[in-house]
Amino acid sequence: MAASGHATDLSADNMTSTESNETKPNEDGVEEIIDSYSAIRRKKVLGLILYLAILVLAAGIGMGMGSYKISFARVYEVILIHLTNLGDGLTSLDMKVVWNERLPRLLCAISIGLGLGAAGAAMQSMMKNPLADPYTTGISSGAGFGAILAICTGIAFVSGPYGIVVNAFIFALVPAAIILFLSTFKKATTTMIILAGIAVMYIFNAMQSYIMLISSDEKTASAFEWTVGTLNKASWDNFGIIFGVAIVGSCLLFMLARYLNALNSGDNYARTLGINVEHIRIIILVIISIIAAGIVSFTGIIGFVGLVGPHMARILLGSDNKYLIPGSMLTGATLMVVADMLAKAFTATPVHIGIVTAMFGGPLFLYLIMRQKKDSW
Repeated sequence: MAASGHATDLSADNMTSTESNETKPNEDGVEEIIDSYSAIRRKKVLGLILYLAILVLAAGIGMGMGSYKISFARVYEVILIHLTNLGDGLTSLDMKVVWNERLPRLLCAISIGLGLGAAGAAMQSMMKNPLADPYTTGISSGAGFGAILAICTGIAFVSGPYGIVVNAFIFALVPAAIILFLSTFKKATTTMIILAGIAVMYIFNAMQSYIMLISSDEKTASAFEWTVGTLNKASWDNFGIIFGVAIVGSCLLFMLARYLNALNSGDNYARTLGINVEHIRIIILVIISIIAAGIVSFTGIIGFVGLVGPHMARILLGSDNKYLIPGSMLTGATLMVVADMLAKAFTATPVHIGIVTAMFGGPLFLYLIMRQKKDSW
């Protein structure tokens, strides 16, 4: 009996030892997964910090450029003096140039980049299409028609200096309204959204071309200037509206990052998570449309920022929208600042920024496509 009891104790000890050995590798495996996830998260946070540092650097250099040169350190010194009311430099020439002339333009450019970057990342994830951007649904064509209608014919919803802006904003939302209407008869799939956007784009482009053809040369030139995208009308008054639209819209898209990740994995996967795919896609589309409409109504059509920005952000941040949307905002803002620098650098008269973003955005996008190692999106 004693021997039997001793054998039982040994058996129990062996079982305990076996369970301990089995448990230890499992715990080690969990710790490795946690450590790996933490390392990936740290890498992405560092990526966001890097993109922010590049933006700050580009902004300082950009504000120092122009016929009146200002050093990088002096630019931020002037801003700090104005914000803190310290020193006696509030009436200096540097202060007037930086604060009154260049800073509003820079902040408008940054705000536009933030909004278009976030909208582009959300659009590409929602559509699961690397070629999608905030203007895919025909928003730019609608805004262009509204602005040209006001410029060339004087027909506007409101009179005064904001007549063109209001017209552009209202007509920019028309494509989204049409897609919403069609979604009552047919599910709001990515194919339906793209095809509806193309159809609306052709309709608005045709009407836009006809109005420009029958208008005077002076009005046509003014309308064409608006369509290529410009920051020439950037001011402290415009900045508040553009920044508000861009930030509020981007924050809403960030809050929907979980849904965007699910949509990026496919509609069927999203449905298994209990997501109403058509409903959430419409909500995201409306937010993107408002962001793009709010921006394009002040600046005209500035292409490639919402297309290229998210691709640049994915290099360090991957496709998780919790990191991709902030990263796309920063890269979009940097692209706008750099494009404005290039617009001022090449000629005595600054080139419209929409021309620069198209001229350099196209080759940059081709480069990003060439270095893409994956065969699928």
